[in-house]
Amino acid sequence: MKLLLLILLSLLYSLGFAQIKEVVVTVDDLPVVRYGTKYDTLSLQITQNLIKTFDEFDIPAIGYVNERKLYRNGKPDQNQLALIEYWLSNGYELGNHTYSHMNYHRSSFEDFTTDVLKGEIITKELAKKYDMEVRFFRHPYLRSGLSKAHSDSLTHFLTNHGYVEAPVTIDNEDYIFAKAYSVAHDKQNAELMRKIGEAYVDYMEKKILYFERVSNDLFARNISQTLLIHANLLNSEYFDELAAVYKKHGYTFVTQEKALEDEAYRAGITKFGDWGISILERIAISRGMKGDFFKGDPATPEFVRELGN
Repeated sequence: MKLLLLILLSLLYSLGFAQIKEVVVTVDDLPVVRYGTKYDTLSLQITQNLIKTFDEFDIPAIGYVNERKLYRNGKPDQNQLALIEYWLSNGYELGNHTYSHMNYHRSSFEDFTTDVLKGEIITKELAKKYDMEVRFFRHPYLRSGLSKAHSDSLTHFLTNHGYVEAPVTIDNEDYIFAKAYSVAHDKQNAELMRKIGEAYVDYMEKKILYFERVSNDLFARNISQTLLIHANLLNSEYFDELAAVYKKHGYTFVTQEKALEDEAYRAGITKFGDWGISILERIAISRGMKGDFFKGDPATPEFVRELGN
């Protein structure tokens, strides 16, 4: 009887463990993504709303900074610095997203690595003030190398400078929705804003399910996912609904460090190209997956694409 009980408990534990779902929320292009001068007055609101949602849902999010945005007329802009400090003062980690959001595939190695180091100057100093470090690096456009040698060279450089690369698993087109949302906002069209916001949450829920399926097909389990979003008005007003969707699907929010402990992020990538896609899709391509494997990836609704472009 005891043996049977132990077997049953073991099975229940295994099943429970198999259903663990984790996701880290990563926010690119800090302080904020602006669509025109009207966003000057919205930057603080965007930042405060994002942090409020992260606090409410106990989300240890990380923000990736483009330091070019911290300057105005060649000098540090105190208003922009205050936004970065708002993240840090509330206990949220920051990472390096280069100075100018440079595309590694469209620049020389020397220019790109110079841009990486230029992108840490202010952020690292501010982080020290809060006893924090800038440890993680996010590739702009998710471009990390056109070949193995090209990729390895950058990895070697980043490692030597104390950075850990932070790939994305749940890639998406939130930036197109955000641009469409800003158009509706500028038109003061509340109904259109609501329509875009609802379409966004629906689209992002489908993205969760798509990349869950991909990860299970590749690894026969749920992996620790990495969600990419941007610091924009849309997410500041709708990420609470999206966070609730993640909770509904059984996800726990974890840190960048915890997510990258998953061995899936070290799966071999042998195929390279001019891609800015999910690391899961790159792993699939490296394993020879084609066609049907990628079916089901949700598309951005046409009305959103038209507004966002």
